[in-house]
Amino acid sequence: MAAIYTDLKDRIIIVTGGAGGIGEAIVRAFHAQGARVGFLDIDAERGARLQNELGKGALFVVCDLTDISALKSAIQAVREAFGPIDILVNNAAHDERHATLDVTEAYWDGRMAVNLKHQFFAAQTVLPDMQAAGKGAIVNLGSTSWIIGQGGMPAYTACKSAVIGLTRSLARDFGPFGVRVNAVAPGWIMTERQLELWVTPETEKDIYANQCLKRRLVPEDIARVVVFMCSDEAGAITNQHYVVDGGWT
Repeated sequence: MAAIYTDLKDRIIIVTGGAGGIGEAIVRAFHAQGARVGFLDIDAERGARLQNELGKGALFVVCDLTDISALKSAIQAVREAFGPIDILVNNAAHDERHATLDVTEAYWDGRMAVNLKHQFFAAQTVLPDMQAAGKGAIVNLGSTSWIIGQGGMPAYTACKSAVIGLTRSLARDFGPFGVRVNAVAPGWIMTERQLELWVTPETEKDIYANQCLKRRLVPEDIARVVVFMCSDEAGAITNQHYVVDGGWT
């Protein structure tokens, strides 16, 4: 049974990329805490289905996060429905594989937009709410891919390493206002996408060879850590990069 953090009840949360995978697990975890959760995603069908399932306290807003005007409008829609934002989880990303010699300038810019740029602008949009309240929490999702030196997606790993710099800068600048900013770096999490596209019996053997824990890591493993980091139980934790990878790194 998951821990219950009573301080999260009625808190107003935004989760980007919340319609599936790790994001969906995070949305469900906050909703189970009694929080009011607004989640943004480009997948309209899946997002609407999750909102209908969760019911009261959940609001889905379809949004292309690479369109910053649309991102700001989506956050405003959550604010109008629920109130000022207390917690932001920057989860959305896209780990499409790509070869260095094939990358064009347009492709590079697109990877920056989907994996890094929106994290900054989502934070910029909600930080005034947190400043006014004198408290708040932001969690930026990173990745262990760059830590382990994974190849085959240089733009993605560049973005995910940059998440730490963004996190530490925001934590320093907004700590005086009571705002905590941390990063969580998942290892290889067995989402539907990973299982469909990348995980084979051979790669799974490699995963277990590298992990200290010899089991599949699942989205709920990340969601539990994110919820804790946003609760008052983590009230003294900020400016940190927390790895959840079964002991790979």
